[in-house]
Amino acid sequence: MPRALVTGAAGFIGGRLARLLLAEGWEVHALLGSACRREALADLKDRIHLHDHDGSTEGMLALVARARPDVVFHLASLFLSEHRPDQVEELVRSNVLLGTQLLEALAACGGGRFVNTGTSWQHFGTPDYRPVNLYAATKQAFEDVLAYYADAQGIAAVTLELYDTYGPGDPRRKLIRILFEAARSGEPIQLSPGEQVIELLHVDDAVRAYALAAHLLLAGEAPPRAAYLLPGERLSIRGLVARMSRATDREIHALWGGRPYRPREVMEPVPPGRPLPGWTPRIGLDEGLRACWQALLAEAPGG
Repeated sequence: MPRALVTGAAGFIGGRLARLLLAEGWEVHALLGSACRREALADLKDRIHLHDHDGSTEGMLALVARARPDVVFHLASLFLSEHRPDQVEELVRSNVLLGTQLLEALAACGGGRFVNTGTSWQHFGTPDYRPVNLYAATKQAFEDVLAYYADAQGIAAVTLELYDTYGPGDPRRKLIRILFEAARSGEPIQLSPGEQVIELLHVDDAVRAYALAAHLLLAGEAPPRAAYLLPGERLSIRGLVARMSRATDREIHALWGGRPYRPREVMEPVPPGRPLPGWTPRIGLDEGLRACWQALLAEAPGG
């Protein structure tokens, strides 16, 4: 039975990954920080091993030595589309320091395998590195740290870079949930002009990619320090509103242009590069949106 250590297991994607790994027969360990939503793991408390991290490197060394993972899945991060000066330290702590501590602990245990999470926002209008914001810059900074540990400490690593993800039960205040709530309430919603393009990947397709990346690492079949940008379905915000109206059979009263575009708005995401071997998305957008809508209605019957 392979052993997994998952960071971000109390989050939306990390939680779905932990459940998939359990279904596949993994022994799952979850790294928890002080700000984790522990209630999100209540149904798994008797099936996974929870490890509290005190924020120190010494604490991480002891934690990883206890968990002894065959694969670390690193999904924990702080996402901020725009940051304030008082958020800089937390961005660096969450997106650079935590992962570096993990890698140092793996190296101290003799190496290991590491599935990392990046973002399409590391590529602002180009396949090369150009960060959209400080969040994307910290994700790239950690990838540079990962390159050192892979080269010098023998850690086998794969990075999966994500566009936008969605799925039933997503608690994040992202655009899809906001639009669904507008469909349910019938209230008008102010949006940007809506010409920007996004790429949407269902969470279940995303976590399958994480599990597959781990199997490639365990089998020694992943190229050294490989990075893959996981494609989904690409459409404009205006197109998304139309698709969501069909999925809900309700009109979404969009006030186009009621909000300006953000600074450094991504008007079209960079195209995906080489595919993750053996993986393609399975869940179409219309099917996924219908499932999200039914899940939202179940949260508030009669909505």
